[in-house]
Amino acid sequence: MAELTTAAWLAIAGLGSIWLGWQMLVVAGLPRALRGGDTPTAEAGTPEAFGLFWLDQYAYIGLTLTLAGVALVGWSVL
Repeated sequence: MAELTTAAWLAIAGLGSIWLGWQMLVVAGLPRALRGGDTPTAEAGTPEAFGLFWLDQYAYIGLTLTLAGVALVGWSVL
């Protein structure tokens, strides 16, 4: 097996992060704070509010993974 350079490892990790983050964004969409228009809300302390909170967290993780992946791929090209 050929030895991979640091740039190749960065590109592999970046593409993997983009793929996983994109999948999360497809499921969760953008976080409510970044959406335009009407966003769903729920009364504090209800199960619906808890669900919206976790959906937002899932969306933020997906967004972070996607953006970090883009940065890693960009860094591997430099």
